[in-house]
Amino acid sequence: MISVALAGKPNAGKSTFYAAATTADPEVANYPFTTIEPNRGVSYARTECPCLARDRRCDSENCHDGTRYVPIELIDVAGLVPGAHEGRGLGNQFLDELTDADAILHVVDAAGATDAEGEPVGVGEHDPLEDLQFIETEMDRWLASILERNWESLVRGARSPEFAIDEALTELLTGVGATPGDVARILRELSYPDDPAAWTDKNRRALATALRERTKPIVVVANKIDAADEADIQRLWEAADIVVPASAESELALRRGAEAGHIEYDPGDATVEVGEVSDDQRAGLARIGELLDRWGGTGVQRAIDAVVYNVLDRITVYPVRDATAWTDGDGRMLPDAELLSAGATPVDLAYAIHSEIGDGYLSAVDARTGREIGEDHELGEGDVVRIVSTAS
Repeated sequence: MISVALAGKPNAGKSTFYAAATTADPEVANYPFTTIEPNRGVSYARTECPCLARDRRCDSENCHDGTRYVPIELIDVAGLVPGAHEGRGLGNQFLDELTDADAILHVVDAAGATDAEGEPVGVGEHDPLEDLQFIETEMDRWLASILERNWESLVRGARSPEFAIDEALTELLTGVGATPGDVARILRELSYPDDPAAWTDKNRRALATALRERTKPIVVVANKIDAADEADIQRLWEAADIVVPASAESELALRRGAEAGHIEYDPGDATVEVGEVSDDQRAGLARIGELLDRWGGTGVQRAIDAVVYNVLDRITVYPVRDATAWTDGDGRMLPDAELLSAGATPVDLAYAIHSEIGDGYLSAVDARTGREIGEDHELGEGDVVRIVSTAS
């Protein structure tokens, strides 16, 4: 399962975002380090379900009238403060939790109502642009410190005639979340000495930055847009690669209202149908409705979708047993969905289902066309595929 970490300074709204995106109930309070132990929960990426091409909707509980929600892991960890890479605050714990994350949602207080330490101040008293480089800088320094701590072992290893710098770096970097493929791509883009003893701090910092950029892509969530100056949102847009304006507090209110049966709302919708509510609730929903009209949604679902489908470049593929009815062995229509990397093949899908299915792979059928497809065929978003395997 894809793992996405929520990062940011204290009081930026990470735990509120987590609660809204997972409908879990972490502690949410207006003081630093509310989150001490990391919260791990299931959130969902939103896409269009293939059942819309059929005469009935599918049997998955994650399909809402043709809108499909595909599970991912969401991690809410302790807030970061300057000096976290040196262990200040709960920095080491935070950074260690990022090791296995596939991507990061950097939650920024776009309203400027918290200072650099995460302490509450008046709205607009802190420039949110100052927080943008914060996470990247701390992560780069943390990774560089890991390299520095382990560098002497590379220097000693270089005395062996069999030593190869690329192999040594691959072994080291896979320990902090990189794959061998990641390391190979990173090293191709860098110039560096073959002898570890000749490396400088600048070489190690460059490697740390390249590692972070390759293995921990970041989407900025400009949170608290209901209180933010739109000029600051625009400045954030101009300063970062991907910025998603959001109001985690509004999303949490909508999801709790839907759970209670007071409204009809699906995560990511830009509209809400209001049922029986009190006058105060109706007034609150009216304010949220204005936000939905202005921004096209609360931004929480859009941020998750941006990470999964744009940054991590995933596609949603649906394995079935019956290529005609699009059902599994129990007759359920489209019960499962797999998030695969763009360019994935039927063999990749087979292994995503189960290693034994992959080991016994024989062939695959495109269930939309009923035609057999080759093992090198590139799958696409929304494909429905039957895998034929000796293990199935």
